[in-house]
Amino acid sequence: MGIKTLATAFAVMLVCSLLFAKKKKPEDITQTLELPKDPPSVITADLHRCVFRVTPLQAKGLLSAQTRDAVKALLKASSGENVVRIRAFVAGSGDLRRVPQIVSEVFTEHKLALPTVSVVQAGGLPLTGAQVLLESISTSKKNDTTAAGILLVPAQLAENSEVSDNVAPLAKRALDRFDQAVVKGGGANVLRITCYASSLADAAAVTSMLAAKYPQAAIALVQPRREHASSTVACEGIARLSSPVNRVVFVKDGETILGAAVSAPTVALTGTLVAYGYEDRNARLAFERMNKILEPAKASWKSVVEVRFYPLAASIVKQIGRVRIDFLDRENPPAISMAPIEGLPSIDASFAMDAIAVVQ
Repeated sequence: MGIKTLATAFAVMLVCSLLFAKKKKPEDITQTLELPKDPPSVITADLHRCVFRVTPLQAKGLLSAQTRDAVKALLKASSGENVVRIRAFVAGSGDLRRVPQIVSEVFTEHKLALPTVSVVQAGGLPLTGAQVLLESISTSKKNDTTAAGILLVPAQLAENSEVSDNVAPLAKRALDRFDQAVVKGGGANVLRITCYASSLADAAAVTSMLAAKYPQAAIALVQPRREHASSTVACEGIARLSSPVNRVVFVKDGETILGAAVSAPTVALTGTLVAYGYEDRNARLAFERMNKILEPAKASWKSVVEVRFYPLAASIVKQIGRVRIDFLDRENPPAISMAPIEGLPSIDASFAMDAIAVVQ
């Protein structure tokens, strides 16, 4: 084939390719979508304008669909407020990592600032087919909803060594202890209460008990693990203070911390921080990372008023106990809740934690 013939053939091919490119439909063009931003590790909030909510459970759809619906329901309920923290309990085998992604997607769609997100896998929720429950903290733009401050009450435990589905009597005992902590801490009324029960067989009775005792509170009932060595109910929560305190007062019964009364104007709220590995040095590294997360918010372990741990095994509970004494204020340790759960977002995780600290 001659040089002229080759040049002609090349020219024809070039023209055809240009014509094809011009006729290419817009939908045939591959678009690169931006990945959702990760929720922040820490955020600051006005303590005196806090509002607490729990999303209703639903059984329709899989985890992604239920999470998206729950986030939309939360935004509708909190319209006009700034959502600053979300804690998600996930039941079932769905990918926990999807929860913060969906939170980011929905908030971005609504052009809202992202909240911090805590997410753990629970053993079950009190509705067949329900896969996610969201708790939230938002701040009102207009009203001082918690003008005097709040009382953070750590999990109050009632336990029976025998494994039984009849946990309603344990719930009553746990709530009696919770009420005593609220009264001793100067709480006026309960704003949110979360109960962890080893069995959900008595869910209807326990939920009715909670609703009757705390009609103004956001209520959550969760089975933290599917299997338990004993029967337990533990209830943690937040109450409005009847009168302000001098920034922070830790309410004690002997050596036991019953709660943290907080009237400081600004607090830092973290999302879930996951510890990777099973040795003390791994746990220590996680505690050090928490301090680094709090630093930009002008907070630290020494100003933490509440910390919630989510261990995967009893041995990890002991490990947390050994390591935390080097980081927490020994004279005034924060309100500590220990909630052994079913799973975490990583297979290498041993425990997770989230915290509330006073901004200095």
